[in-house]
Amino acid sequence: MSIQAIRAEENLITDEPYYEPVGEEVEVFTAAYRNQLPVLLKGPTGCGKTRFIEYMSWLLKIPMITVACHDDLTASDLIGRYLVKGGETVWVDGPLTRAARNGCICYLDEIVEARKDTSVVIHPLCDDRRLLPIEKLGELLQVPDTFCLAISYNPGYQSIMKNLKQSTRQRFVALEFDYPDTEKEQIIVAKEAPGIDSAMAAQLVKFGDMTRNLKGVGLEEGASTRLLVNAAKLIVDGISPIVATDTAVALALTDDVDMLKAIHELSRSVF
Repeated sequence: MSIQAIRAEENLITDEPYYEPVGEEVEVFTAAYRNQLPVLLKGPTGCGKTRFIEYMSWLLKIPMITVACHDDLTASDLIGRYLVKGGETVWVDGPLTRAARNGCICYLDEIVEARKDTSVVIHPLCDDRRLLPIEKLGELLQVPDTFCLAISYNPGYQSIMKNLKQSTRQRFVALEFDYPDTEKEQIIVAKEAPGIDSAMAAQLVKFGDMTRNLKGVGLEEGASTRLLVNAAKLIVDGISPIVATDTAVALALTDDVDMLKAIHELSRSVF
């Protein structure tokens, strides 16, 4: 049983999350929501997909439930199950069912990491039916108009065995995310790490770009915007840029000795 999934809670976001739009993703998501269309976010790790959903939850004033999908996540984890409480057997809704009953945004992060049976469960929610079958209760739940299903995955990281089937992906409006352009990424790093000066933010972004050029030639992924922000926060707190990028970026990206040396050299060439 996935305790992580069962414990996912509704979250009404009252303070505006910082999000820097890079295209028309806000407008497209809003239009999809108004038309009761599910949304698929695809892009590399750490590029802002989760922050975007949090921002849209705040903007639309709709509570959200986030589920971090993983290998052990089953359809029952999402829908619910009977549990023994105080000597009695009671039904406990899973996070997807809670979101469906209460008209929340349900965000399934890295959906392809979950077991195959999860995609079958979400199909009736992703078309005109907007139904959630709860077989163990004999219930066919018609979701309210405010319910929204959003899923994400990283297409560059997944193997053929862990990819979305066409029967699933063609039910969604898809938004493609990537790392921001240089100017916008510098703004994000400076905003997320208050106290970092603009010159240092620019150097961090340059370093991040250089690591991304190593993707496919030794690295599965280059430095994400998230990792650059982490390094910036360390620098603001007094850690030298070399040590900050080594610990917050290089060691987070790989354990390969040769690749670590290569990234260390990139760091030293920039800083």
